[in-house]
Amino acid sequence: MKKNRRHALAWLMVALIALPLSAQQQFTLEDLNFGGKNYRNMIAKNRSLTWWGDQLLRLSADTCWKVNPVNGKEKVLFTRDAINKGTGLADDEQVTSLSYASFPYPDKPVAVLYNHNERMLVNFKTRKVEWRQERSVGAVAEEWNKNSRAMAFVMDDNLCITDAAGNTRQVTSDGSRDLVYGQSVHRNEFGIEGGLFWNPQGDRLAFYRMDQSMVTDYPLITVPELDDSLQVIATPAPEKYPMAGQTSHLVTVGVLGVATGDTVYLKAGDPTDRYFSNISWNPAGDIVYMMEGNRDQNVVDLVAYDAVTGNRMATLYHEAHPKYVEPQHPITFLPWDKEKFLLWSEKDGYNHLYLYDTSGRLVKQLTHGNWVVMDLLGFDTDRQAIIISANADSPIQQNLYRVDVATGQMTRIDEGGRGWHSGRLSTSGAWLIDNYQEPDVPRNIAIVDTRNNRQYRYFTAPDPWQGYTVPEYRCGTIKAADDSTDLYYRLVLPTDFDPAKKYPTVVYVYGGPHAHNVDARWHYASRSWETYMAQRGYVLFILDNRGSENRGRDFEQATFRHLGQVEMQDQMRGVDFLRTLSYVDTTRLGVHGWSFGGFMTISLMTNYPDVFKVGVAGGPVIDWKWYEVMYGERYMDTPQTNPEGYAQTSLLNKAADLKGRLQIIIGLNDPTVVPQHAYSFLKACIAAGTQPDFYVYPGQGHNMMGHQSVHLHERITRYFDDYLK
Repeated sequence: MKKNRRHALAWLMVALIALPLSAQQQFTLEDLNFGGKNYRNMIAKNRSLTWWGDQLLRLSADTCWKVNPVNGKEKVLFTRDAINKGTGLADDEQVTSLSYASFPYPDKPVAVLYNHNERMLVNFKTRKVEWRQERSVGAVAEEWNKNSRAMAFVMDDNLCITDAAGNTRQVTSDGSRDLVYGQSVHRNEFGIEGGLFWNPQGDRLAFYRMDQSMVTDYPLITVPELDDSLQVIATPAPEKYPMAGQTSHLVTVGVLGVATGDTVYLKAGDPTDRYFSNISWNPAGDIVYMMEGNRDQNVVDLVAYDAVTGNRMATLYHEAHPKYVEPQHPITFLPWDKEKFLLWSEKDGYNHLYLYDTSGRLVKQLTHGNWVVMDLLGFDTDRQAIIISANADSPIQQNLYRVDVATGQMTRIDEGGRGWHSGRLSTSGAWLIDNYQEPDVPRNIAIVDTRNNRQYRYFTAPDPWQGYTVPEYRCGTIKAADDSTDLYYRLVLPTDFDPAKKYPTVVYVYGGPHAHNVDARWHYASRSWETYMAQRGYVLFILDNRGSENRGRDFEQATFRHLGQVEMQDQMRGVDFLRTLSYVDTTRLGVHGWSFGGFMTISLMTNYPDVFKVGVAGGPVIDWKWYEVMYGERYMDTPQTNPEGYAQTSLLNKAADLKGRLQIIIGLNDPTVVPQHAYSFLKACIAAGTQPDFYVYPGQGHNMMGHQSVHLHERITRYFDDYLK
């Protein structure tokens, strides 16, 4: 019986190996799209890792394990069930999940845990709740300080504070749509991700106050839900939207003393047409630092303020550029020297770190080269080194490095050296989690001893696409339209590719600043929709033109004052490359992109109407004078100072040049590229007698969320199937 079973299994294996490729599973959008029902099973497995001091921990919803970083062996540290039973918490007070646990005190066995209503500090050794604080349910912004245990949050448009004893105080009373406290300002430009900034001690809080009463309301609406029988008429949902060249909001920065309840505002002078960003504190917690830029965005100053009086103390740094200066990061003090800090700048042409002292004296440029620093992960305090991520090894890679502050010596410390590495540093900087992908590696995790540069493999993810028909992904370079700059591309070939055949080809494009499409992640960072299209018999081509990120200041600023023009020239070099490929049917070229990529799609369709047969433009900018002040004026100046550039880049006067099939798709409630863009282009096409197609998603913003994204990508696919295939 056992012998017969072995023979049966052997024949089964032979049969499986002999199956043709076409018998492998085919992807659906439910598999590939982030809103799909099977998407979670199709992405590379991961491990939720964190640090308790220098102790590596792994978290799940129910268990926290200690991990030996050298051999990867795991031991249960505590479980959710043990915490709930040991603490004697009532049913409605019990910890809901360990997935979001954090460990703020390296020398104490205490975790921050949550139930439905509270934030708790739980000693996981004694199983006791040491402290608890009611959560600010309904808050639109919140920041907790581990030292004072105070919580700052925004409720009903006003700034509030809950202290460690649980006493809640409403700090402001005049908050409204017009007067915004404690939230992101300047429409999240300049690296701004929030509006609440604790000092290290947690006894003072800096916060944004934004007066946008003078900013024009853009008239968005909310359409009633299908199952809402009470609401009959759509309701107004206006968005404060400052367009290029128009009146913008006014920002000031307040500092609250938690003990006294007193607030002072930084005496930065008239905030009119100025930008305040990158707020930070000195280690003593009594000086606030802020980057201040002019509206032209070609000058920026680092200014120090007395946090007690709000008085301006000194300008520590000044930078100017004929095009623009764009601060993205606050200064960071050295843990071992309270008089020195790191400052980010592109002043030598690439994003690098500079060491300054508190008098504003440049000590040294710490990193150098024709590459960019991408992130500052933290410090190795014992060896007085910093840990960074950068693309020093390749423009399409991200690697992890240790930089000695005294000597400037830089050493790569990640595993393998290829791919795209993201790091998370332990408290002392002795250990580093290296979570990475390579073009043929869905995910690996290594634990790095930063002091001897040894890497220990902790996790190797299986291929989540095993058993599916997968296309070939290629990467290479071509020359930009300047004939000297290398541009990186990704090429996705149809499944069952036959080089003797001719295939319809879609150019996917973004092309704008602060983004890129091609890097050394799994499948060269290919979007899953490209795989879906390759499965349907298309070639996909993606090129990062000049103007995109991570290639230095001059590479990005090549597009200044004439967005879309240099980008199109580079994209057409990509088309020239496609013409050299015998299997590309250049009579069936399509183009697709979203946001800036939607702008590029229509730009290419109308400037090269005999090249591109079909296009799908999502959320497209049509005329930059209708885009927001901060972004638009950085790259285009104002319509008043650059009328030629705005006229050149506007797509309204290109409506008559549309020849191919173009579908425009927007969200009805888009607060980023407001619907006026698409509506105006449709109006111009009606006047010109051209015939674009149009589709709208009611209730959606700039991107389609949830399962509607599956519907969206099916619609995009069908459009190419109908008119390009």
